[in-house]
Amino acid sequence: MVRIAEIKYNVNMENPMQQIPTAGLLRLAYNLLSVRIFAAIAAAGYSDLRPSHGNVMEQLTFEDGRRLTDLATFAGITAQSMSELVDDLERMGYIERRPDLTDRRAKRIYLTAKGRDNVQVGAAAAWEADEYVLSLVGEQRHRELRDILEQIIAADGALGKE
Repeated sequence: MVRIAEIKYNVNMENPMQQIPTAGLLRLAYNLLSVRIFAAIAAAGYSDLRPSHGNVMEQLTFEDGRRLTDLATFAGITAQSMSELVDDLERMGYIERRPDLTDRRAKRIYLTAKGRDNVQVGAAAAWEADEYVLSLVGEQRHRELRDILEQIIAADGALGKE
């Protein structure tokens, strides 16, 4: 296993992108597209949200009623950080906690009507970002990119994990 402290970047200033691991490039591209998506969400009247709230909202579009620990695991953040995001969103009326019918100690997190409306705006903004990518790379490369990303996701089973 490679430790972060052992990684040394020797950035080639002629082509610095060659010196960034694929995961880093994916993160950079994701961050740039996220800025577009978040700007559209804020412009649609949801200016009380922060980009980090997307760690909750996006996951609940895949499966409403998840446990906080599952949300945290999938987002790659601590349960404490996820709890703060959930608390914010609950206070603002986007989500609600309900009892878990299979475990009396646990709660499940659900979108409210306001949350579902926001998710619709976010989905439309995400598709607009997808159209932007399509315009940059063309139809064939866009399809190839989607195929590769779907292959990575399927290999890990990420969408089905809880």
